[in-house]
Amino acid sequence: MHTKNFLFFCISLFCTLGFAQSTVRGKITTTAGISLSGSHIHIGKKTVSSDAAGNYVIKKLPLGNQKIFVSYIGFQSVDTLVTLSGDQVFDFVLKEKADDLQEVIVRQKINTLNKSLLEQKIKTETIEKYSNQTLGDLLKEVAGVSSLKTGSNVVKPMINGLFGSRVPVINNNVRLQDQEWGTEHAPNFDVNAAGKITVIKGASGLQYGGDAVGGLVIIEPIQVKKDTLYGKSIVNLASNGRGGSISSSLHKGNEKGWSWNVLGTFKYAGDREAPDYVLSNTGNREANFSGDLKFTGKKYDFAGFYSYYNTTIGILSASHIGNVNDLYNAITNKVPAVVNDFTYSIKNPKQEVQHHLAKLNYNYFFNETASLGVQYSFQFNKRFEFDLRRGENKNKPALDLELATHAINVDYKKALHDWTLKTGTVAAFQNNFANVVTTNVNPLIPTYNKIDWGTYGIATYDVSESLVFDAGLRYDYSQVDAAKFYSKSRWNERGYQSQFSRFITGEDGDKWLVKPSFAFHNLSSSVGFHKEFEKDLNWYANVSLATRNPNPSEFFSDGLHHSTGVIEIGDLALKKEQSIKFSTTLQKKWTAFSVEVNPYINYIRNFMFLRPVGFENTIRGAFPVWDYQQTNAQLAGFDVQTHWKINNHWQHDFTMSYVNGKDISNREALIDIPPFAMTQKVQFSKPSWMNLKLELKYEALLRQNRFPNNNFETNIIVNNELFPVQVDISTPPDGFQLFHFYSEIKFKSIGKTQTTLAFSVQNITNTTYRDYLNRQRFFADEMGRNFQIQLKFNY
Repeated sequence: MHTKNFLFFCISLFCTLGFAQSTVRGKITTTAGISLSGSHIHIGKKTVSSDAAGNYVIKKLPLGNQKIFVSYIGFQSVDTLVTLSGDQVFDFVLKEKADDLQEVIVRQKINTLNKSLLEQKIKTETIEKYSNQTLGDLLKEVAGVSSLKTGSNVVKPMINGLFGSRVPVINNNVRLQDQEWGTEHAPNFDVNAAGKITVIKGASGLQYGGDAVGGLVIIEPIQVKKDTLYGKSIVNLASNGRGGSISSSLHKGNEKGWSWNVLGTFKYAGDREAPDYVLSNTGNREANFSGDLKFTGKKYDFAGFYSYYNTTIGILSASHIGNVNDLYNAITNKVPAVVNDFTYSIKNPKQEVQHHLAKLNYNYFFNETASLGVQYSFQFNKRFEFDLRRGENKNKPALDLELATHAINVDYKKALHDWTLKTGTVAAFQNNFANVVTTNVNPLIPTYNKIDWGTYGIATYDVSESLVFDAGLRYDYSQVDAAKFYSKSRWNERGYQSQFSRFITGEDGDKWLVKPSFAFHNLSSSVGFHKEFEKDLNWYANVSLATRNPNPSEFFSDGLHHSTGVIEIGDLALKKEQSIKFSTTLQKKWTAFSVEVNPYINYIRNFMFLRPVGFENTIRGAFPVWDYQQTNAQLAGFDVQTHWKINNHWQHDFTMSYVNGKDISNREALIDIPPFAMTQKVQFSKPSWMNLKLELKYEALLRQNRFPNNNFETNIIVNNELFPVQVDISTPPDGFQLFHFYSEIKFKSIGKTQTTLAFSVQNITNTTYRDYLNRQRFFADEMGRNFQIQLKFNY
C-alpha cells in the first residue's frame, strides 16, 4: 500500500513539474507614467508586444527560472532573471536614453516573417551620405548588390546578377509600379525619404509578390513615436556637375492621437565630366515631395500617405548614334562624337518622368497576438522620352506613356504559442496608355490593361530558442490584354502567323491591328531555417521558388527606344520564368570582429534577356537591334562581408562578391553579369574631437572575362565606298580601382541644433575607366573626380 502511495506521489509530482505552467502579465510604462505601446517582451522562447495601453500577457510559460528581456526604441532595455512559481505580474518602467535627438526615430522591424534569410540593412547615417545620389548608388553599399547604368543618372539596382522586374522595390509597403522593365528606367524614389532600407537576397518576401527572382528592396520611411517635433535639413554641393541638392523634413510624433511627416527635396546639376572631357547633356533636375498623416487609437490606427517624384534627365549626346558608322567609330576611337562646353541646359535626348503614389491604410489590433491590416494604393507614372527630331516634331516626345495602378491589400497576422502566421490577399488593376497623338510614331510599348490577384500564407515555428523554421506559399493569377500595330513583314518574320493569328482584329495598309491576350497561373514558395549556435554563430538556409511572367517590354517591344538609341524587339512566344534558388549564410561574431559568408545557386528556367543581334535601317538611320530571348540559366556565386573594430578609434570593413552566370542551353556565358567586386573601408573616429570621423574607401572591379560573343560584321562607308568591318559590342572594358574619401564633424550651432559638416571626394585619383554594366560604355568614360560638401541640421 505504501509502495502504491509512493508511486502515486511520484507520478503526481512529475506531472505537476512537467506540465505546470504560468501566465505572466504586466504593463510597460515610462518614468512619466506614459504607456509604451509596441514594446518588445521576450520571456523564455515566447515573444509578444504590448498593446495600445502598454499591457502584455504571455501564457503557458514553464515554471522555474526564466529570463525576461524588455525593449523599446529610445529607452534603456531591461534584462533580468525571475523565478516563475505560478501566475505572476511584472510591471516595467523604462528609462529614456540620454542620447542625441535622432535616437527617437523608430524604424519598425520589417514584417516579412522570413527568418531563414539574413536581411541586409542600410542605416540612416549611410542613407544621408547618399542624399545627392540615386537609390541604385546607395544600394551598392550591400555586398552582392551592383548596378546597371545608363550614364551617371539612371542607375538600377542589381542583386546577385539580376535586375529590373526581378527585383521589386517596396516603398512604404507599396510595390513601386514605375515601368521598371526598361534597362534605362531608374526607380522613381528620393533616397531622402528613406528611414531604413533592407535588401533581401531571395524570393522569400511572398507578401509582396511571387516574382522576386533576384530579391527585394524594402524601404521604410522615418517614423517618430515620441511626442516631439523633429526636423532635419541636408544641403549638398558637388563639383562634378557643379550643382547640388537640398532636402528638408519635419516629423511630429505622438504615442496616441495624430502624428505627421513632410519632406521636400530639390536637386539641380549640369553636365558631368569625365577626366578628359565634358559628358555633354548629362544634367539632371529633381523636385520631390512626400507626406503622411496618421492617427493612433487604443486598438487601431489609420494613415494616409502621398509622394510626388519629378525628374528630368539628360541622355549623353554622344550615345545617340545615327548610323552604323557612328557606333563603329565610337567603339574604335574611344572618344565621344559630341563634346561641348559645360552647360546646365538639358536638351534632347532626355527623359521627363513624374510619379505619384497615394495610399490609405487601416490596422486593427484584436489583442497583443492578432492584427488585421487593409491598404489601398494608387500610383500614376507619366513618362516622356525625347529623341533628336527635326521640323515640326522637334519638341514632341518620341515616347509618351501613362501608367496607372490601383491595388488593395488585406493582411492578417496571428501569433499562436510557438507559431506566427500571416496570410493575405492582393488585387490590382493596371492600365498603360501609349499616346500616339503627341508623338506621331508607333509606341515602343503599347496600350494595355493588366489584372493581378494573389494570395499567400507564411508561417514561422520556434522549435526552440535557437532554432526557427519558416515556410510560405503564394498563388498568383495575372492577365494582360494589349492593342498594337505590327508591320506585316515583322509579323511574318517572327513566325507569328501560325501561332497568334487569333489575335489579329484588323489591318491598316502594311500593318496588322493585333490584340494579344495572355493569362498566367503561378505558384511560388519558400522554406528555410535559422539556427543559432553558442558563441554568436548563426546559420541561415533557404530554398525558394519564384515565378515571373514576361513583362510588357519583353512581350510587346517593337521599335526604336529613343532614350538609348537602340531598336528593341519583344517576343509574343515568351514563356513564364521559373527560378529555384538555394541560399545559405554563416554569420559569426566575436568581440571585435564579425564575418558573413553567403554562397548561393540560382537555376532559372526560361530566363529572359536582351541580346544584341545586329542592325536595322530606319528613316532615322541604322540602329543596333536588341532582341528579347529565352534560355535556361544558372547563376552561382558568393558574398562576403566583414567588420573589424580594431580599437576604440579604428575600424575596418570589407566586402567581396562574385557571380558566375551560365547560359546552359547555348553553353556560353550570360550577358550583363557583374564582374568580381571588392571594397575595403578604413575608418577613424574621435568623439572628443567634435565627433570627428575620417574614412578611406577602396573599390576594385576586375575585368569581366566571361561574356557571350555577340559581335557582328557589317559594312561602313570609307572614302565613299562600303568597307566590311567587325563591330565589337561584346568585349568588356578593363577592370578598375577607385579610392574615395569621406570626413565629418558634429557640433551645436544655433540653440540645440546639431550640425554635421561633411567633406568627401569620389574617385580621388581622377581615374579614367569604363563600367561593363553601363549601357553607355561604348561612347564615353565614367565620371571623374567629384568633391562634395554636405551640411546636415537636426533640430
